[in-house]
Parts: sequence; structure tokens; C-alpha cells
Amino acid sequence: MTETAPSRGLIATLQVIAERAPEDGLTLGEFIESLGERAFGVILFSLALPVCIPFLYVIPQLVALPMMALAAQMAAGRPEPWLPEKFRQRRMDKASLTHMAEGGRKWFGWIERLAAPRLLFLSSGPAERVIGVFFVAFCASVLVPLPLTNTTPGIGVAVASLGLLTRDGLLILAGLLLGAAWIALLLIGGPALIYSLIAMVRA
Repeated sequence: MTETAPSRGLIATLQVIAERAPEDGLTLGEFIESLGERAFGVILFSLALPVCIPFLYVIPQLVALPMMALAAQMAAGRPEPWLPEKFRQRRMDKASLTHMAEGGRKWFGWIERLAAPRLLFLSSGPAERVIGVFFVAFCASVLVPLPLTNTTPGIGVAVASLGLLTRDGLLILAGLLLGAAWIALLLIGGPALIYSLIAMVRA
């Protein structure tokens, strides 16, 4: 790719990647390289998109562990992301890449347009390490074997990551509060409360 995520807009870049991907898709390593930037925010936002889809299984769990590995590196203060080869070889098919791009535009396109630099202290320095700790917890909750446990923390990671990319502290706070509220719900309410919520949604 000749244009990077920041030059054309991240969500538009995801659409181009999906359109240009071969029929058998891309490995996670190839996908990350196609993003054109080695920033935690870019990669975590992109991987969080399929995690946001409700009642979707396998794919959220497929990317949750790489996301957790990246979040842990962010919490440790590592300057650039790194993934072991076994994670980089995980394959995302073309349909998944297309759904990712479409979901990104549908649910987060308007947020990207409204984002603006503010509360800059939340998007640099020690604050990024604290955000990484939150992200580790959010990714861990994706792995909980209960319905809907992927959607809310996935949205939290996506919104906060978009805030990191645009240096928008309000978006960072919104994403962290959303994910933290879900973690609290899991710890306090447990499975019974979650299944009650699912019954209400289906009704």
C-alpha cells in the first residue's frame, strides 16, 4: 500500500485493505503490515472491530489473545508492537476483513470524524501504560465463555484506541469507562445477570 492509515483515514484504509486482499484473506502479520503504521492504537482498533460484533464466536477469541499480548506490551511501556510468529500466522479470511471494514465505517466512522485533540495528557507518557493495563483486562473478559462477553469490551478497546490515534482524551475516557463498567458487571452480577440481559434483548 502506498498510503498509510493516517494519510487517508484509518477506516478508509481498512476498506482498501479488504478490497485488495486475496480470496484466502491475509495472515495477521500481513494485515498489520498493510496498516502502514506500527502504532498500538492502529492495530488494537483494527483487531477490536470484529470483537465488537454481538453473538459472533471464534473470531473474537481468535484475535483476543494477540490483542492481550499487544496491550501487555503497551502496559510495559514498549515503544513498538511485536507479536510472536504463531499469532502473526493466524489467518483472517476476506469476508472477515470486509465485515471489519464495513463495521468500522458503520459504528465508528462518525466518531472518527468528530474526534479532535483534547486532554492530551491521556494519550502520551505514563497514561498510555495505564490504558494498556485496562486493555489487558478488557481482552481477558472477551475470553470468558459467555454470550455477549466480547461486544462491550471490544467497543471499549475500539473507542479508546481511536482516542489514542486522534489524541482525543474524551474518547479514551469513554472507552475505558465503558469497558470498566462491563468488567464490574461481570464481577458483581455474574452469569445470571448476563443471561437475564440477553433474554431482555431477545424479547
